[in-house]
Order: sequence, then C-alpha cells, then structure tokens
Amino acid sequence: MTVWLIAYSARGCETALRAADALRQEGDACRVFASEKHRCGDGAEPLSGSAGEWARAGFQCADALVFCCAAGIAVRAIAPWVRSKKTDPAVLVVDETGKFVISLLSGHIGGANELTSRLAAGLGATPVITTATDLNGLFAVDVFAEKNHLYIESMPLAKEVSAALLAGENVGFCSDLPVRGALPPELTAGQARLGICVTADAAKAPYAQTLRLIPRRYAAGLGCRRGKDPGEMARFFSEQMALCGVSPRQLRCLASVDLKKDEPCLLRLAESLGLPFVTYSAQELSALPGEFSGSDFVKGVTGVDCVSERAALLAAGGRIVRKKTAGEGMTFALAEYEEDVCFG
Repeated sequence: MTVWLIAYSARGCETALRAADALRQEGDACRVFASEKHRCGDGAEPLSGSAGEWARAGFQCADALVFCCAAGIAVRAIAPWVRSKKTDPAVLVVDETGKFVISLLSGHIGGANELTSRLAAGLGATPVITTATDLNGLFAVDVFAEKNHLYIESMPLAKEVSAALLAGENVGFCSDLPVRGALPPELTAGQARLGICVTADAAKAPYAQTLRLIPRRYAAGLGCRRGKDPGEMARFFSEQMALCGVSPRQLRCLASVDLKKDEPCLLRLAESLGLPFVTYSAQELSALPGEFSGSDFVKGVTGVDCVSERAALLAAGGRIVRKKTAGEGMTFALAEYEEDVCFG
C-alpha cells in the first residue's frame, strides 16, 4: 500500500516515523509529513498548507492516510473529501504516543481494519476496530469481495447482507467460479431469501434478493500515439470492450508501457473507470515469453515490439483472449486471469 502519515507535534512525528518504519518492513511505501517546527530527523517532509489540503491530495494519491494526532483533527480534515466506501482510501488515527491505532474510514474495502491490525502489531499498540461484522466475528461481504477481486454490484444490498448476518439469518452463497476453503457457517449453499452469487451473468438471480459479485477477471492492454484525444480513446476502448462482450466492471486494471505512464488520455480513462493504471518497462514486457503481434515501428518508438498484448498478459498472468486491435493510432488487447474465489 501507499501510505501517507501526518503529525502535528514532535512526539507525534516520532510516532509517525516509527509507524512508517514498521509498515515499510512489510513492504508498504510510506511518506511522513509534519509541520515545520515539529519535524524530527530527516525522515519527515515539511507540511505545506492545511490538514484539509493535505488530506485532499492524499485521497487522490495514497491508499491509506494515517493521522498521528487527535481524532478530531483527522475527522475535520477528511470530511470534505469523503465520497464512497468503494473509492475512499483507508484512514487511521494513531494517538501521538502510539498507544492506540484506530480504524476510522474504509475499514473493509479500503483495508483500514487490516492495516490497523498490522500497524498496531508493529507499534505494540492496541487496535481499535468498530465495524459490526468484525466485532461479531462474522463473514464480511465487502472484505471477501476486495480480497477476491470482485465488483459489488449493489452496495445497498451488500448492507442488507451484513444486516441479515448480524440478525442471525443464514445468507445463501453460490459461485460460477471454483471455490476454495470452507463456507463460513453463517452462509448456506442451500435455499435462502437473500444470497450472494459470484457471477458475470447480469441476469442470474438464484435468490429472491441476489447480491451479484462480478469477477474482475480481465486486464486491458492499451497503447496510443502521444497526445491522443481522451474522448477518442474512450470511444475506441468502449467499442473494443463491447466487441469482446466484457463489461468494464469485469476489469481489474488497465496496462501499458511505462513510456505512457503520464499519457493524459490513458490516465483519464483509468480515472473515469475507477481502475488502476499499471505500466511496465520495455525490458519487463520484452522478457515475457510467447507469440505476440509484433511491430518494428512500435519497437522503435517504445523499445518493445507489442505493447497492448504484452502489457495485458503481464498484468493478468493468464491468457490472451483478444489479440491486438489497432485503429487511428490506438491499440487494445485483453487478457484473462485464471483463478477461483477463496474463503479464509
């Protein structure tokens, strides 16, 4: 995860630096910010602007924000930017002495609860998690969906699932994908009024109330000429996805060569879809074994013979299901992940 930490006192800065060190040991990328007069050592960047301005930038750039200060400061800072549990980053509060780590926002989908547990272990602190399913030791549909790369079709219905579980009602479960692990005791493979169905079929409804979880099984590889119009790219992408019979909800990411990491039309497309945009070096793409729709011209420009197919396959790690299609200086390819869903 990309984690930003902020502090407003010298002691808070020390705690933030300790927290960052603990998270880095687990592979997280961390940046620590502190007010100029309270920075300690060389590990903290100077804070410019208000807490709210910092939070706004963090909501756009980071997977998680950690406030090493009073909870009230964190609440006021993030309040204008909170939008949806599907898109908001994880937000945590750590008291400046490092005794408590509080999961404040996006506990499940954003990963705040898991990060809280990890950070508390690293600091020797007490984790504070308040989500009802966690407190009652129950199956959490949004955590299950996040871990298994599933798109939650209806958040209101997901809330009904959680409410039914908390009320002691059995919830149905079925899946078009293979399932690993034991079904949680509060879920049933039998009949139920309300149930969860892992499927890409928009018409499938095995229960009176069916929450569909759509597998994100695809990665789209994209290439384009420099300066391509975002609207033109969006239309080209939509046309190709329709020809493949794949919904954008089934995508896990967009992928390209790192030469295109700042390409406005690709960044705009990824943002509009709410998807990560991942890029790879020409060396990484060229090292991928297999047969691809190569082009000497493309290799001369990018350093690799085929961007879209190689990027899609490297991102998916599965198989190509749509070979490169080119049009008006744009290319598209689609690869599919080969996976199941897992409990536990």
